[in-house]
Amino acid sequence: MPILMLIIIGAAAGFIATRLMDFRVGVPTTILIGVLGALIGGLVLRFLLLLTGVAAGIVGAILGALLLIWIWQRYVS
Repeated sequence: MPILMLIIIGAAAGFIATRLMDFRVGVPTTILIGVLGALIGGLVLRFLLLLTGVAAGIVGAILGALLLIWIWQRYVS
């Protein structure tokens, strides 16, 4: 169940992050960006997640996805 939740939150975070950064990619890449962003955000914002629960999880996932997109645009493309 945690993996399914990670994919759902990651997909939502990836969608929001790609729209905020005007980064147009396909659905699988958007989900991958969101999932990786959720992992990054979860590691960076672990303390915040403990304090506020799921709301911090989606914020952390979006921030992680934004960071990943920024790194991608800066160094890969």
